[in-house]
Amino acid sequence: MEVERPKDAGEFLERAGEFLLAREAVHNLALGLCSRLRTHPRLYGEEPYFAVAVVGDDVVAATMRTPPHNLILTAVDDPAALEPLAEAAAAAFGSLPGVGGPREPVGRFAEIWAANTGAKAEISMRLRIYEAEETRPPEGVPGRMRPYEDRDRALVIAWMDAFVDEAMSEPPPETSQEWLERRLDDPDSGILIWEVDGDPVSMGGHGGSTPNGARIGPIYTPPELRRRGYASALTAELTQMLLDRGRRFCFLFTDLANPTSNSIYQQIGYRPVADVDQWSFS
Repeated sequence: MEVERPKDAGEFLERAGEFLLAREAVHNLALGLCSRLRTHPRLYGEEPYFAVAVVGDDVVAATMRTPPHNLILTAVDDPAALEPLAEAAAAAFGSLPGVGGPREPVGRFAEIWAANTGAKAEISMRLRIYEAEETRPPEGVPGRMRPYEDRDRALVIAWMDAFVDEAMSEPPPETSQEWLERRLDDPDSGILIWEVDGDPVSMGGHGGSTPNGARIGPIYTPPELRRRGYASALTAELTQMLLDRGRRFCFLFTDLANPTSNSIYQQIGYRPVADVDQWSFS
């Protein structure tokens, strides 16, 4: 078992791309980040980190990180890779805010990290990855989808603040305004608004393009406007728009603590692919 350290996203994809693409939905976050890092290597201000565990010529696992975010762990084909990958991350950073990845291997990685560093490891969020190759739009939902416009800026920032407060276990390392600027600067990303009689009632985003897919999210509807089908209709139309543009499939993450979202996405054509956990270290 050896751990290689690609210097950038291009080298990382050259070495581990085939491994990642074999489970594109599971690795949609890593692949989406790499597509952006190839043109903006310091996307979040610091150099990204990559590590690939290999046995002979075969890749069996990998990690990557865009500081100050959590470490990302891929699927793991050989559990023996977890210890050296943890050691490599410790050598590079000393400490980590957390790690995310497929449930079983990321749980073991968290145990190893806690034992090696003395950090306290706790699950901060349980998520499920969904994938759709076709959509089933809900019927009878009023309104229409339209692109983001400059006049939506204050509303979208306020809604993103509300989304973070409600849906994320820990505050992200960037403000909602910084998130919006980054999305607007990315040609592969977008923000869409669902409006009824000219009034915005829901918002949805997409980004993180992979070789064959795109990631949907966030999706947010204010509490007083929920249970009217707006989020379902927006997600279905947004997904279909990306499929019509040539994406083979779309991905999204749901919080397993929210049974409503896990239900409505399946009703519009999404199917569960894998469960992933986020761990925090303190």
